[in-house]
Amino acid sequence: MNTQPWVYVLQHIAIETPGTIEVALRLHGISTRVISSFAGEPVPADMHGAAGLVVMGGPMGVYEQSQYQFLQAELRLIEQALAEHKPVLGVCLGSQLLATVLGASVVKGRQKELGWHLVTLTQQARSDALWQAVPTSFMGYHWHGDIFEVPASAVCLATTDLTPCQAFQYEQRAYGLLCHLEVTPSIIKDMVKTFQQEQQEAGVDGEMILKQAHQFLPSLQVIGSSVFLAWAARLSSSSS
Repeated sequence: MNTQPWVYVLQHIAIETPGTIEVALRLHGISTRVISSFAGEPVPADMHGAAGLVVMGGPMGVYEQSQYQFLQAELRLIEQALAEHKPVLGVCLGSQLLATVLGASVVKGRQKELGWHLVTLTQQARSDALWQAVPTSFMGYHWHGDIFEVPASAVCLATTDLTPCQAFQYEQRAYGLLCHLEVTPSIIKDMVKTFQQEQQEAGVDGEMILKQAHQFLPSLQVIGSSVFLAWAARLSSSSS
């Protein structure tokens, strides 16, 4: 029986949806099953036949597991996905959870990285299947205060002035991205509206972030589409 492949998506806040990741997946005939763990929906105990796992961003930290107990279940699910050699994609908090499972530390950065900042690819990214078509540098959209060490078994793919590693890959099947390549105009608008206190603390102008989105988002979405379509293609081939 030929059944449509699907992936779990772990979501940590209503406004941080899969965005353009879901678009890329659907173009490859892959559907999503969103788990709203922030709203009390139980995190699956195992992969249940899912072809892969997407873990989105959120305002909590990896180290806040006592307050957000669903994070413990998410770490276990990521670990199982890796053990089953299933493709994993972690965004922002999701990348920090992936790094934690791979044995790396997650710590607070020098300062919060909010809004638009230049991302520069490493030499290793030039030969990576997901990143080889991406420009050497581009303006990325960011919203994080925590950063991860590069796991010992992983390869750093991108960096910024504030963050030594913005993206990494593990065994060409698990990818962690601190920066948000999946955002849409509505996601950015919702984040600026929701996280106003964070902007004040960081001395960031939310209106400027929205204004700059008109300039930088179109090219970022082209880059995100390239990366996510390549990941979806790999996921599609591994599930066939």
